[in-house]
Amino acid sequence: MVVDTNVYLSHWPFRRLPGDEPQNLVAKLKEQNVKQAWAGSFDALLHEDLAAANARLAEACHTHGEGRLLPFGSVNPTLPDWKEDLRRCHEDHKMRGIRLHPNYHGYQLGDPRFAELAGLAGALGLVVQIALNMEDARTQHPLVRVAEVATAPLLAVVRETPGLRLVIQNRKRQPSGKLLGRLSYSGEVYFDFAMFEGVGGINRLLEGVPEDRVLFGSYFPFYYFESALLKVKEAGLSESQQQAILVDNARLVLER
Repeated sequence: MVVDTNVYLSHWPFRRLPGDEPQNLVAKLKEQNVKQAWAGSFDALLHEDLAAANARLAEACHTHGEGRLLPFGSVNPTLPDWKEDLRRCHEDHKMRGIRLHPNYHGYQLGDPRFAELAGLAGALGLVVQIALNMEDARTQHPLVRVAEVATAPLLAVVRETPGLRLVIQNRKRQPSGKLLGRLSYSGEVYFDFAMFEGVGGINRLLEGVPEDRVLFGSYFPFYYFESALLKVKEAGLSESQQQAILVDNARLVLER
């Protein structure tokens, strides 16, 4: 059984992906025994009306999810009505969390507006996911170049925001140094491994952060779902470690 904390609905803006229709996405999740998937929307990257994008996401999860899909709406703190978007995610759509895309929305994680958003989301009990990347820089459209945002400013935000549950997604670089460990011990900060390349990515991550801070995230349909499962299998983890990463850690994040 699997809880996938990183899937997307709607269409990637620059090409079609196998499995990008909600019925096909849910069929793949059922095939892989995914009991719950946290779903964002590709529309959130470039659409200016995030309220409409979040409403479509909530409706698609309700209509096609078969109880498996949890919608995670997007909020852009650089927009003047972002607090209303946050309110709608929480009150109107009853979402359990939000998913942020700072590189596409043009802000850094040291921006005071992000800190304010994190504080309000934490006070509402919402999980905050941050997608650091959406694709490899080598494959980006020449007219839409975006870079990974720096994670170092998160240390201050985490320490100063009680109640914040933060999930870092799509980190492209392999775990190195002490930053991830410092983040994980500064507050409730979790990590997925969807974009780690090469052998041993999960093992290197576990060298720096506790195993209860690692979440399974496939980034399907942009990536093949099976590639995330293979990373877990090749890591040589114990049965209890696999159970924690595939299911238990994500469930505990929602329960806290």
